[in-house]
Amino acid sequence: MSLVGKKFPNIAVDAMNEMGDTFKVNVLEEAKKNNKKVLLFWYPKDFTFVCPTEIHSFQEVLSKFEDRNTIVIGASCDTPEVHFAWLNTPKNNGGIEGVTYPLLADTNRNLSNALGILDISNERYDEETGFLLVDGDNVTYRATYLIDEEGKIFHESVNDMPLGRNVNEFLRLIDAYTHVQEKGEVCPANWEEGKEALMATRDAVATYLRN
Repeated sequence: MSLVGKKFPNIAVDAMNEMGDTFKVNVLEEAKKNNKKVLLFWYPKDFTFVCPTEIHSFQEVLSKFEDRNTIVIGASCDTPEVHFAWLNTPKNNGGIEGVTYPLLADTNRNLSNALGILDISNERYDEETGFLLVDGDNVTYRATYLIDEEGKIFHESVNDMPLGRNVNEFLRLIDAYTHVQEKGEVCPANWEEGKEALMATRDAVATYLRN
């Protein structure tokens, strides 16, 4: 079930930063108390392969998100200690040294379960023991959430684990949502900042399509 248009779950999660500090982060509160948008992206596991390419890609354009009044937060089900070890592993050795935004450590899977993004496709009932078992690591897909200043989700997407994200697309989506907030216009297909938007009327759409 889509969560777009709904408030982000009011759940606090342990987090780690590059300084080795462990603290709690409530994404809903971060958006509301700071009056900022939040981009929260989930990746399956630390010390893997596609994941560091994404994490560094978000870091490389972090200032562009900040210019758009947006907080970036990464997340997985790894522990804070594993996050810190990875944050201290050099980039040329597959690490994420140099990353400055916080990483959530959803080890109890409270938030990822509430979002419905855990890979439980191999969940099965064991008749012999009577237990519900999961074959595999029970980690998250590559899910991304954009949350507005009121804590409302205005975008969500979920990729299968081998598929890395296009970081620039999230910048475009933030620009489009901000344009809607400020101008009251809607943004057509492939809209980018500086391009023409339109009013939500049939005449406006017809004129746009003719041009």
